[in-house]
Amino acid sequence: MIKYLGSKRLLLPRILEQVAPLRGVRTVLDLFSGTSRVAHALKRAGLRVHANDHNAYAATLATCYVQADRGRWLTEATRLIDELDALAGKPGWFTETFCMRSRYLQPVNGARVDAIRDRIASLDLEPELEAIALVSLMEAADRVDSTTGVQMAYLKQWAARSHQPLRLRVPELLDGPGGASCLEAIEAAAAFEADLVYLDPPYNQHSYLGNYHVWESLVRWDKPDVYGVAMKRCDVRERGSRFNRKGAIEPALREVVRALRTRWILVSFSDEGYLTPDQVEDILRERGAVTRSVAPHRRYVGHQIGIYNPRGVKVGTPGPDRNRELLFLVDAGATRSRARPARASFSATA
Repeated sequence: MIKYLGSKRLLLPRILEQVAPLRGVRTVLDLFSGTSRVAHALKRAGLRVHANDHNAYAATLATCYVQADRGRWLTEATRLIDELDALAGKPGWFTETFCMRSRYLQPVNGARVDAIRDRIASLDLEPELEAIALVSLMEAADRVDSTTGVQMAYLKQWAARSHQPLRLRVPELLDGPGGASCLEAIEAAAAFEADLVYLDPPYNQHSYLGNYHVWESLVRWDKPDVYGVAMKRCDVRERGSRFNRKGAIEPALREVVRALRTRWILVSFSDEGYLTPDQVEDILRERGAVTRSVAPHRRYVGHQIGIYNPRGVKVGTPGPDRNRELLFLVDAGATRSRARPARASFSATA
């Protein structure tokens, strides 16, 4: 899966340990699914999962890793990805924007991205198969990029991996049904009911759309106007999240938590967030009894590299190299909504 700020790869064992003992948990809603790493792991554990994210690239990852059934799609996906991987490069908008005007990928790999993405767009594929192809391309580009993982900027010199040829692989699909959607969190909270809801919301000023705008443009293939050195989509300025604003995150989280239709709530948060652990717990206590656990966590690679000015000169000293990831488990059984049945179900086409 792609390199990702806020990835829960190292926290996965603790998340699974929290979920495994809960009686009656068969369905899970992941409301801020990101790369779908957690949702994918929960599906692998045998749960019926629906993954939601308001960014198109993340919803595409969810469609591939959670909604797509390996038994249904593997043969067709393998054939399609072999066909796409054989295409010669043909430079276009992606190459011009991200390889010439900026330097996220080597131009030869950018030309391959253009050719493969144009071909996918021309095929009128079913949603799951298209998502599998797009994730294969996204991850192939990620393996040969020249960034530190985020797309706010790119390295001053080409990374060693950027010289490797872009090659497609079939993503790690899982057997069984699941669901995916591209909704705002509050919409998904109202639309889907589950035995457990997992929340991993943005917690500070770092916008996932701003950090991963290249993947958003690759998936949408709308060839948007861009701005700045980083060639960000202009709509990054317009599609802000309340969770990225200090004065708005508390009411945003409270609104989502109140809307959840579930027995159990599991929340991942960081001690570097706009809300303190006590504030998060106070919000969650409205829904039931809360238990809290803490895990030390190494901070992201950009922190390890250091702070530089636009000329590439190191100008600052980062803070501590570790933060704390917090997990809050809420038993909302006593206050669970007895409202009408959910308007959407956990189906492979949800």
